[in-house]
Amino acid sequence: MIKNAHRLGLGLLVIIMVNCKSENNKTNVQNKVTEKNEVAEQKVVHTILKEKPEGIATPKGMVWVPGSAFKQGAVKNDSMAMNHEKPAIDVMVDGFFMDATEVTNAQFSEFVEATGYVTVAERGIDWEELKKQVPAGTEKPHDSILQPGSLTFKKTKSTVANLYDFSQWWNWTIGANWKHPNGPKSSIKGKENYPVVQVAYEDALAYCEWANRRLPTEAEWELASRAGTFNSIYTWGNNIEILSDNANSWEGEFPVKNTKADGYELRAPVKSYPPNAYGLYDMAGNVWEWTSDWYNATYYKDTKSANKTLINPTGATNPYTPNNPLAQEKVIKGGSFLCSASYCASYRVSARMGSSMDSALEHTGFRTVATPSMLK
Repeated sequence: MIKNAHRLGLGLLVIIMVNCKSENNKTNVQNKVTEKNEVAEQKVVHTILKEKPEGIATPKGMVWVPGSAFKQGAVKNDSMAMNHEKPAIDVMVDGFFMDATEVTNAQFSEFVEATGYVTVAERGIDWEELKKQVPAGTEKPHDSILQPGSLTFKKTKSTVANLYDFSQWWNWTIGANWKHPNGPKSSIKGKENYPVVQVAYEDALAYCEWANRRLPTEAEWELASRAGTFNSIYTWGNNIEILSDNANSWEGEFPVKNTKADGYELRAPVKSYPPNAYGLYDMAGNVWEWTSDWYNATYYKDTKSANKTLINPTGATNPYTPNNPLAQEKVIKGGSFLCSASYCASYRVSARMGSSMDSALEHTGFRTVATPSMLK
């Protein structure tokens, strides 16, 4: 089990990968409901919003996720759970609306056409900003290299002995962006129903603002993925034998050959696999999804030690990535078409990774949520 490649903008390819755009740190304030909320002597009294309030219609393309109390994080029978998913913590989360699918190319196109928005991967690179993030004395790369782009996946020709060296299957590709997700010669024409990718965190926030939505918290995302079954490893249960029937993942030897047992080698159109019990599609595999929480490797451990039940938690107060303490990462959930048992197995519900906010990759997208108070 190893961490997937989601911080390349601050790692091996930092000089040519980082788009160096300022990120306005926005505190994701949870929308309050009118229920009583009292914490006393570590005993929590909270009336969870379970049913959709009367008089509020379900927005088009969204489903209602009933609120619940549950244990967020790794379940006891998950032998592949990683330390940053453990120990499970007690949370209470109020109900909300969530997109039934990942935001598609068609939906993102509508946003761009309406606003003229330019994504991080499409913007020019400012060397004066970039050099602040690399070792002092680093020479400026040639202008032919300092061009807008993002990360694209490439298969290897032979077995990879060191799966920690993600540079073997990731390319910094000039001209790769949401309209050209696999490079300048690729296109989303005819793929309007595929999930939009190559979107940095800032891009996802901009879409949310336009759509009067927000990104889900990690707790909300996990509640939605579990769909009422709180002791299961996967959104469909515990049977890994039916993975290919339920998720777009990597099957075969990673990153050499994908057998396409699930029907796809790369991204799949949304709704290609059965929804979970709440009517949500692709909560496992296909593309990673941004959440609003800071990634902090010790969040679960620190929270558990406080011995409190959290109400509508918004995650860690500060980011922390052990091998890169200066990293500013957000939690991504759900895994992608690159997840395999030998690499990350992040099609599990509790699986989580950190991704640099300025990173845009061809296997990362998002979906949005809305609370009843946002729709009044």
